[in-house]
Amino acid sequence: MADPNGITVSSQLTIPEDELTETFQTSGGPGGQHANRSATGVSLSWIYADSAVISGADKHRLAVNLGSRGDGGAIRVVADKSRSQWRNRSIARTRMAELVAEAIKPPPKPRRSTKPSRASQQRRIDAKKRRARTKKLRGRPDVD
Repeated sequence: MADPNGITVSSQLTIPEDELTETFQTSGGPGGQHANRSATGVSLSWIYADSAVISGADKHRLAVNLGSRGDGGAIRVVADKSRSQWRNRSIARTRMAELVAEAIKPPPKPRRSTKPSRASQQRRIDAKKRRARTKKLRGRPDVD
């Protein structure tokens, strides 16, 4: 399932177990009466705003990238597709790790605008001239 010390998001970040809150509820997934009577659905919450394991920059990145999903400095993931509570816990923890990893990823470097080299511009013009010559030969011959 998961690391007993918490959820490993990346090599630098592990969410400690004591910062996570798990609640269980009946799930609407497969399982018939078992699903209706057993608390197999899992709701996993993490209040990242109060967390000591992430930096202020990462907290800001989480708030910006999660949008309404990170409402109030907390993330909540629900898993209730399986009839097994253990499996739903595993799914919720995996989703939490993926969600946090994606949200704290630094933005890509901005693209530096470049212009085509002189040689590539010349090749483009030459190709256009060749194509124009080919098309001109398709026309009716001039009558002199």
